[in-house]
Amino acid sequence: MKISNVHFFFKIFFTILFTSHGSQIGDVPSSHNGVAFFVFGDSLLDPGNNNFINTTEDFRANFTPYGETFFNSPIGRFSDGRLIPDFIAEYANLPLIPAYLDPHSNLYIHGVNFASGGGGALVETHQGFAINIETQLRYFKKVERSLRKKLGGARASSLLSDSVYMFSIGGNDYIVAFEGSPVLEKFTEIEYVNMVIGNVTSVLQEIYKKGGRKFAFLAVPPLGCMPHTRLMKVGGHGSCWDEASALARLHNKLLPAALQKLTHDLQGFKYTLADTYNMLQNRIDNPSKYGFKDGRTACCGSGELRGIYSCGGMRGQREFELCENPNEYLFFDSYHPNERAYEQFAKLIWNGDDQFINPSNLKQFFQCGSSQA
Repeated sequence: MKISNVHFFFKIFFTILFTSHGSQIGDVPSSHNGVAFFVFGDSLLDPGNNNFINTTEDFRANFTPYGETFFNSPIGRFSDGRLIPDFIAEYANLPLIPAYLDPHSNLYIHGVNFASGGGGALVETHQGFAINIETQLRYFKKVERSLRKKLGGARASSLLSDSVYMFSIGGNDYIVAFEGSPVLEKFTEIEYVNMVIGNVTSVLQEIYKKGGRKFAFLAVPPLGCMPHTRLMKVGGHGSCWDEASALARLHNKLLPAALQKLTHDLQGFKYTLADTYNMLQNRIDNPSKYGFKDGRTACCGSGELRGIYSCGGMRGQREFELCENPNEYLFFDSYHPNERAYEQFAKLIWNGDDQFINPSNLKQFFQCGSSQA
């Protein structure tokens, strides 16, 4: 069987699987209190939206060996298996939250995922190759109108206000500054970070107007310690590129103040922030403590640390290496953690550990209405 036919078979199989699953969700089960899950952001959360846009393989993960651990097929997630939203949905007694651009994703009663690999808060970030946060907002507004039409105004308003809205955004806006973009020649670091956060808060205000009240955020990870960015550092010999991580730290320092201001300005606005920066950094620095063999080298890629972004052989370099056991490596490819790491992060975010998520955990957000969260 040709590889293209294999991909076609699995695409049809999973379309049937998710469609048949979705046909059973005409009503919200009482077991999760009618709380839906809406997801926005970048490749850390993208379930396959980039499969359906005109982009390059640099911004897609719909080819082997992606998805091999859980799905046994590449369906667009930048991982060997599931991502954080997949685990959160499981804990919340929801089905897998589908990609918005999947043509079979049209029910929305449990939520939908708008995230796009390469997407940023700024329109200019990977423009033409990924779906930026403003476009994701436009998609959400279409979903909001659809819900009001299908459910009626009162029930849709209740669903939207009780739902949880998760974001992972900003990382791509900062990493492009170290991949040839002259943005830091035009702005100071603090000006640039404030632009990114300003765009994010504008989106939050728009979602709030449509009923959103409970917002969850992932901190920008340590960008300079990913296998690929280690290789980009001139003369670094595989060490972290601290200037890249410094931008992430500045974002993570300024974002809480912006969210606190929204809490003050918008009645009923609630947020929680997960420190995914230190969750990942701790595992990079002490992989064996968390069950990993290696916290620096990617499972899939080529070159030193397998840091060349060649996983799958579809990104301009056909030759790549693939480890035997992805669970042993913190990173699956040159940029992205593996399923095991995402599950560990999701458990921390769900159950709550005030060292890593404040002021609420996701379990609290899902188990109560907006007036009680």
